[in-house]
Amino acid sequence: MKNIVLLGGGAREHALAWKLTQDGATVHVLPGNAGIPNSHPEIDVLDFAAIQGFCEEHGAKLLVVGPEAPLAAGVTDFFAGSDIRVFGPGRAGATLESSKVWSKNFMRRHGVATAMSWQFRSDKLEEARAKAAELNGQVVVKFDGLAAGKGVYVCSSVEEAQAALDDLAAQHSGWFSFLLEEKLSGPEISIIGVTDGNRIRLLSPSQDHKQLLAHDQGPNTGGMGAYCPVPFCDDNILAAIRTEIVDPTLEGIQAEQFEFRGFLYFGIMLTPQGPKLLEYNARLGDPEAEVLLPALQSSLLELIEATLDGTLARCTVRQRPGHYVGVVLASGGYPAAGFPTGFPITGLDQLHPSILAFHGATRRNETGELLTNGGRVLVLVGHGAELEDAVAHVYREAEKVNFQYVYLRPDIGQRPEPTRIFSELR
Repeated sequence: MKNIVLLGGGAREHALAWKLTQDGATVHVLPGNAGIPNSHPEIDVLDFAAIQGFCEEHGAKLLVVGPEAPLAAGVTDFFAGSDIRVFGPGRAGATLESSKVWSKNFMRRHGVATAMSWQFRSDKLEEARAKAAELNGQVVVKFDGLAAGKGVYVCSSVEEAQAALDDLAAQHSGWFSFLLEEKLSGPEISIIGVTDGNRIRLLSPSQDHKQLLAHDQGPNTGGMGAYCPVPFCDDNILAAIRTEIVDPTLEGIQAEQFEFRGFLYFGIMLTPQGPKLLEYNARLGDPEAEVLLPALQSSLLELIEATLDGTLARCTVRQRPGHYVGVVLASGGYPAAGFPTGFPITGLDQLHPSILAFHGATRRNETGELLTNGGRVLVLVGHGAELEDAVAHVYREAEKVNFQYVYLRPDIGQRPEPTRIFSELR
């Protein structure tokens, strides 16, 4: 049985560990959390020397990276030349996610369909305010660096844009850069694949729900739930995404000659003018991973090994039938700072056997009681033959799980299906 070390400690990593274990691996998770088997909370994801020592001690020759921070910090580069192989891009490839400015310039250089944008520095805030006013506030403000999914402000008025810029300045002291992008319209989808930089094998299309409240209201979060596949994302739309976004991206990676062996995430908006790329992630999305991995019938371990071996061209991706819906159970007050945690979690032992419960932010106290330990505490995943069946199933089961101030968005997987835009794309 293959020993694997997996970096990360959220629900995405729980889903990865679950899937790789299903594929026959023994998975050690650093640092993990209270709900993930074989977790090792004593090791930090940015302590590369400690990670190397752990791999050597446990005979692990494969390291799978879950979150963005160790990728941006160069974990893949650290292990280059060793006998430990890393599934995740090097620091240069991770810049596709870690710098919104660099990423946007990459898109422009290689003809990737995307929104118009304007780059600013923190000492040019007044120029940014003037540009936002010129665009009538119909802008998206994006912090340049990593922000855990919460560095984006979607604005619909000059007042909202000015408030977003004020908040950005308050959140980040010192020098920083950011983007203003034209605000696009249309449904968003997530397209995620496994790539060696030359070829890519795409997983099922999925759709995240970023806003905290129903009907896409409220502040952006790290994601309140997801589902897959996306019923309206047909072959014609996927072909357009491939032509306009995916293929030019791979050509750009090859032209710039940086190593990229890992997950590549495309956040896409389907506009009346065609698909437009909003952002890259150099990893699996979260909470998309929690529905994509249960939906994946193929062995993820085989896909990973083929990526590292250079044999990805021989692989196909097989999906399980039906639909998967994941609902986040969050701490009350999230995503604002300072919300309380440490509350006992009950009801997990009452869930239907078909429900998957991935732990995002849990810990145990000295008596072994399971407690909340962050914003997105759990992700419950249900399956159904139809999307409506999966939605009903997971929400019915979610009623059994409780902790003080628990909050879940009530409309995951229930957006009205768009119509007009797709007739224009076809």
